[in-house]
Amino acid sequence: MQIFNKVHLSSPVIAAILAAILFGASTPFAKALIGDYSPTLIAGLLYLGSGIGLMLIRVIRDRGWSNPKLRSNEWPWLFGAISFGGVLGPILLMYGLTQISSATASLLLNLEAVLTSVIAWLVFKENADKRIVLGMILIVLGGVLLSWTHNTTHSGELLGALAIAGACLCWAIDNNLTRKVSALDSFFIAGSKGLIAGTVNVYLAYKLGSKLPELPMIITVLICGFFGYGLSLLLFIFALRGLGTSRTGAYFSVAPFIGAGIAILFFRESSTLNFWFALAFMGAGVWLHLTEKHEHEHIHVADCHEHSHRHDEHHQHSHDFAYDGNSEHRHQHEHKELQHVHHHYPDVEHLHTH
Repeated sequence: MQIFNKVHLSSPVIAAILAAILFGASTPFAKALIGDYSPTLIAGLLYLGSGIGLMLIRVIRDRGWSNPKLRSNEWPWLFGAISFGGVLGPILLMYGLTQISSATASLLLNLEAVLTSVIAWLVFKENADKRIVLGMILIVLGGVLLSWTHNTTHSGELLGALAIAGACLCWAIDNNLTRKVSALDSFFIAGSKGLIAGTVNVYLAYKLGSKLPELPMIITVLICGFFGYGLSLLLFIFALRGLGTSRTGAYFSVAPFIGAGIAILFFRESSTLNFWFALAFMGAGVWLHLTEKHEHEHIHVADCHEHSHRHDEHHQHSHDFAYDGNSEHRHQHEHKELQHVHHHYPDVEHLHTH
């Protein structure tokens, strides 16, 4: 059908959608796991699961520990991302999940995409097409309609909704800071966030008097964290590298649909008419992002930098080591000035002005 021909799928787009599916599915499961345990403790264990799993894979991949090769000016971006996205965000999310249904929380999480884009546009000057802006407006309208279903005189529900919104803001800041280091080793970036954020959250929970669950429960939470937080973040970083921050955030906004569907179908949570209207608004907004096509003549200035890449029209250079011409590899390389027209996103090679 012609309508599906307008959808632009690439490896970064698929990575963003898979990241959304994994994270979206983790929301109702995280709510089910909280029970009588501290939200901070569960958040810490989820992140520890992601960090331990990713770092183990990295060690196996590199046959030992390898230098991540971050420059001195790149560490602040990483630690800032960890502080907002790995510490503050999960605490607010886990608290919010104790106050409102996971189906409602899943849809409120669409605010992350909106806030991510606003920060990318206003602070980091990333390009925004009218289609992207309109899609974000529809997502916001869906969030407003969804919040209208609440009885705002109930302080717990109001605080829960505000906590979810606060988590979205933290992750929006995290996404934009992570974008600054997305061209580096994604296993190290995602794994570090998991280990540091997990350790901090578990320590805070311990100091506040929380008790550790039984071992089977701990293992379950760690596994959930590896898939819902670890692999999801790994795919998200890959998408950031190829799509830019606002587009990745837009694709990632399908996560709440997955979470809401699982909560309703498998956890028997109820839904209202406003819930489905909100879903329609948010779905339309996501569709606008999925069908965006950004194409114009642009210039690549001469540059020298380092990131993972394959040889294509933007990467034509020789090597002082054996290379098969197809596999992804990473090294410092030069770009000559190039002017051409093609469909593109604000990835690491397309940060030009408009």
